[in-house]
Amino acid sequence: MVGEWAQVVRQQLVDGARLRERVAAEMAEPVVVAAKRLVTCLRAGHKVLLCGNGGSAADAQHLAAELVGRYTRERRGWPAIALTTDTSALTAIGNDYGYERIFDRQVEALGQAGDVLIAISTSGNSPNVVAAVARARAQGLYTLGFAGRDGGLLATACDLCLTVPHAETARIQELHITLGHILCDLVEAALTRQDAGD
Repeated sequence: MVGEWAQVVRQQLVDGARLRERVAAEMAEPVVVAAKRLVTCLRAGHKVLLCGNGGSAADAQHLAAELVGRYTRERRGWPAIALTTDTSALTAIGNDYGYERIFDRQVEALGQAGDVLIAISTSGNSPNVVAAVARARAQGLYTLGFAGRDGGLLATACDLCLTVPHAETARIQELHITLGHILCDLVEAALTRQDAGD
């Protein structure tokens, strides 16, 4: 059994490494575009909203924490709100309007033109995430999708969608958090240079 499990470990790590190589080749430029939009947003005093379900909700919270706290550099906190954390709002909206409205209602209340919505869905088709994107675009927010497979509905609904070209949810999620960390690194580098007067 140990030998079989060790082979599973090796295979999953190799598969993940191959996917990272493919994403590095195909997505470097779109990630830079996304980072520049986040820099513009935060430099102008706007905020970042994030949403997703399940593991993608955890990713939304993780990335919001990196922006509000810090990633690797000492700097001031930036406004980022994961729309997945307020259980009173989530349950009230879900109860009164339905689960598909839990994010778009919060975008309606909190989103302003110039803000960025990061919408995370491994399939790209989560109805509540797609609804949040529609609301955000109607209110003048820039919409950045994180999806997998072929991008699903987010591929065309968002201003920019970072689509991990893989069918397995776990691999997609691994790359989503990696791409999120890269964005945090690029944004911190740009904005901390600005704060230092460079």
